[in-house]
Amino acid sequence: MRNLIRICLISVSLIFSVTAPLLSATDWQSVVDKSRGQTVYWNAWGGDTRTNEFIGWVGAQAKTRYGLNIKHVKLTDTAEAVSRVLSEKAAGRNSNGSIDLIWINGPNFFSMKRENLLFGPFVADLPNAKFLDLSQGSPNTVDFTEPVEGLESPWRLAKFVLIYDQARIKEPPTSMLKLGKWASHNPGRLTHPDPSNFMGATFLKQALLELVSDASILQYPVESEKQFLLETAVLWDWYDDMRPNLWRKGNSFPENESVQKQLFNDGELDFAMSFDPAVAAAGIEEGLFSKTTRVFVFENGTLGNVSFVAIPFNAANKDGAMVVANLLLEPKVQARMQNIEFLGSFTVLDLQKLDSESREIFDLLPSTPALPKIEDLGQTLLEPHSSWMTFLTQEWAKRYTR
Repeated sequence: MRNLIRICLISVSLIFSVTAPLLSATDWQSVVDKSRGQTVYWNAWGGDTRTNEFIGWVGAQAKTRYGLNIKHVKLTDTAEAVSRVLSEKAAGRNSNGSIDLIWINGPNFFSMKRENLLFGPFVADLPNAKFLDLSQGSPNTVDFTEPVEGLESPWRLAKFVLIYDQARIKEPPTSMLKLGKWASHNPGRLTHPDPSNFMGATFLKQALLELVSDASILQYPVESEKQFLLETAVLWDWYDDMRPNLWRKGNSFPENESVQKQLFNDGELDFAMSFDPAVAAAGIEEGLFSKTTRVFVFENGTLGNVSFVAIPFNAANKDGAMVVANLLLEPKVQARMQNIEFLGSFTVLDLQKLDSESREIFDLLPSTPALPKIEDLGQTLLEPHSSWMTFLTQEWAKRYTR
């Protein structure tokens, strides 16, 4: 059955890659012309100052170069935007919707795709899509195992990293197994956020990817609770051995990654974690971390995903939204995003597809000892199907909460 599903997915992807329309230069210019004067309401998480400032800079570029306005609608949870579009569809508002662009990932994308709430496919029509790796199975074409199929456009890369201080730890563990052994020699110095939080669940997923006998099964939905318990038995054995050595003996956990970072900064913990490879460099620059703070990944790869933007089916300003999505993929814009002085998020572009002048922009970006190179971040491990995260967090709560 899994092989049949795999064949079907590959067939769909190949059909899409061959038949997806590509706008001519004249047609794209028409999109740009129609976007002039539009206000694109970009719904995006607003919880990070540096990201907000970058979106503001993109807005200034759009205004100067295209006569286009961007209104950043700051969200605390992307599900808010999904619910709004769903409500508009239920009310029969099939055009002139209130949202033009959404920063979206994973379960939220799956929900919108399933409910036919997305415009597109449109990614192949973006001139700057030529700089992306859109080959079968690349991180730009799969969102938490769900085929993107041109319905969302990538704009920034995220990878799971652990944070440590070189002044305290000379050689950090290179695997989850070794991290567990480290904890046994350093009781109370390691923990993770509560798995009800995304980062805590990510810690469990990273461990499962390393420990499960066949990681490929994680790309498919959980078939049954029996299958889940069979495949994750090795994970819970490992966790049971490690738990007594965790901070507070594994009886309580930080609420989220921000709380854990503060415990790390206070010297109460020796590790923190993030999905931002530039977190140490940015924290040093902001005076939050010591100058010897660094990030590391495990030797066999680390969880990674891409942040996307999508256009609702009823967006009032689809042309403007496409122009913004294309602008986000411009090499100079991506280079500013990767610049640690501004945001420090790694590019989604395939640098081999750039001309020498554009590649040089990336080569000349400022660096600091705490900022890893893209090659230092190792192999990207694809996110498991979202059902595995659901089962993981439920089973963890059943086993370890009172």
